[in-house]
Amino acid sequence: MGKFVFLYTGGQMADTPEAQKAAMDAWMGWFGTLGDDILDPGNPFGASSTVKADGSTKDGAAGGAGGYSVISANSLSEAASKAKGCPVLAGGGTVEVYEAMPM
Repeated sequence: MGKFVFLYTGGQMADTPEAQKAAMDAWMGWFGTLGDDILDPGNPFGASSTVKADGSTKDGAAGGAGGYSVISANSLSEAASKAKGCPVLAGGGTVEVYEAMPM
């Protein structure tokens, strides 16, 4: 089994307590379908800053990533298949799937 990172981009943020609860329920339900393959459910991202080679920074310039999770799967194809039910997709977002290479 390998480790894969789901990077969530885009999507809609819930704007009412009821919508936030429904969104959290959707996420917890989806995580439940992943079972033991969910290694780290991750966190949403807050403020961001991009650092360049010269040391300069630009706040809020990161690529629109909204959060991450780490899962286990046998292949990139299997990991991508597991991402298909992700709640961020229903809000117009995407899931980028990256293999975390062992060191």
